[in-house]
Amino acid sequence: MDTDSIFRNCRLCPRMCGADRTSGAGYCGENSTVHAAKAYLHMWEEPCISYKNGAGTVFFSGCSLHCRFCQNNSISNLMHGKALTTESLADVFLRLADKGADNIELVTPTHFVPVIINALDLVKHRLSIPIVYNSGGYELADTLSMLNGYIDIYLPDLKYFSPEISARYCDAPDYFFYASEAVLKMIEQVGKLIFNDEGGLLKGTVIRHLVLPSHRHDSMKIIDWIAENTSSDSRLVSIMNQYTPFSFISDNFPELKRRVTKMEYNSVADHAAALGLEGYTQEKRSASEEYVPDFDFSGL
Repeated sequence: MDTDSIFRNCRLCPRMCGADRTSGAGYCGENSTVHAAKAYLHMWEEPCISYKNGAGTVFFSGCSLHCRFCQNNSISNLMHGKALTTESLADVFLRLADKGADNIELVTPTHFVPVIINALDLVKHRLSIPIVYNSGGYELADTLSMLNGYIDIYLPDLKYFSPEISARYCDAPDYFFYASEAVLKMIEQVGKLIFNDEGGLLKGTVIRHLVLPSHRHDSMKIIDWIAENTSSDSRLVSIMNQYTPFSFISDNFPELKRRVTKMEYNSVADHAAALGLEGYTQEKRSASEEYVPDFDFSGL
């Protein structure tokens, strides 16, 4: 794939900023060189993703959303990362597989999709484990089409329903329009859920939603949309309880300065259960800074 022609007028995400990333940065904060902050066996993903030895996770730097509360702030907003060539990224995938990774998990990969495809072309014939695409959900259908045949498992967030909330937290009032379309495209692309004998997901989509303080009703609208627009054999739902009010969050967002209450989280989880959505919930203890990886470039 000719990456330069794509990066010279970048339209990989719904921002469609048109930046020439061969000579500067796009809205995502990144140029055309892949930057990543960590590659390791991640044991704390959903049970069907980290089911044995852990997901072979690669955390990419930069992001098209820049959410005000991102737990990976040092890499998504501050661009903490190490430069990788296409060949070195491919080698990272192989080394994770050699360590027994349950899969290769690409975290926040959207703005590097052309390079990732080229890296996978170099080694995919040597990989016998699924490729997981873990993103914030803010995706273009055209970019997802580029990934057809490369991705086995989609792990998208579905963060916000309300345009007002997504405008406030990531300057993207069109978030749900694109993210909902993307989720349907992902499900169409990878098909029904397929598991191995150990409970590991081999193919399918897991939709994540992080419950935010003061916004449980917005969460319930997302749950309603999932129930109405997707089928139980094509997706699992992961309702996350790990929101952490980090010190870097601006005083302009006072509602984000506290943790999610038990009532808030349980009301969303109970709503999903009442609608028959199958998947995962999270214990309250996951809302802690200790669960944020140390982005120390290990494994790169």
